[in-house]
Amino acid sequence: MKPSLTDTLCTQCGLCCDGSLLADVELASRAEATRMTDLGLRVDEDTDEPIMLLPCAALNGTCCSVYAHRPKCCRSFECSLLKDVRRGAMTVTQAEHHIADARQRIARVRTLLARVEGTDPLLPLREACAEAISAEPSPDPARNRARAELEVTMAGVETLLHKTFLRQVRSA
Repeated sequence: MKPSLTDTLCTQCGLCCDGSLLADVELASRAEATRMTDLGLRVDEDTDEPIMLLPCAALNGTCCSVYAHRPKCCRSFECSLLKDVRRGAMTVTQAEHHIADARQRIARVRTLLARVEGTDPLLPLREACAEAISAEPSPDPARNRARAELEVTMAGVETLLHKTFLRQVRSA
C-alpha cells in the first residue's frame, strides 16, 4: 500500500508543530484543552478560547507522539506545500527539497539562537528570534555578530516559510 501524502511529507517536516510556522494551536473547547493538558501538553486557558502552545511537547523528532489524540485543529491543518502537492502544482520530490531547505535554514537560525544568551527554548521560533534580536547589546562582540546574523537569517527564513508553507492557496 502506498503511503499517504501526509505520511510521506508531514513526517519529514514537523514545522507546523515545532514552533517554526505557528506559535499556537486553537483548541476546539475547554474539554479538548483538558485532554491536551492530561497528555502533558502546554495549554493556555487564560485566553478567550484555549490554545495549545508551540513548540508542541508531543513532537518527537518530526512525528507526533499523540497522533491518535491530537487536537481537531491539528487534524485539519494543511500547509500550502501539502496543498500544492495534492493539487498537482508540485511533485513530492520538489516538496521534499523544500522541506529539507527549510529545515536546514531553521537549523542555522537555532544555532545562532544558541549563541545569543538568554533565549527561551520553549518559545516559538519567531518569538525567540524577536526576543534575541531586541536584547541589549552584549559586551561580547561574537554574540553581537551572531545577533546581527540571526536577524538577517531569520528574515530569509520568514520569507521562505510564508512563500512555501503559509501562503493562501486559491481553490482550483
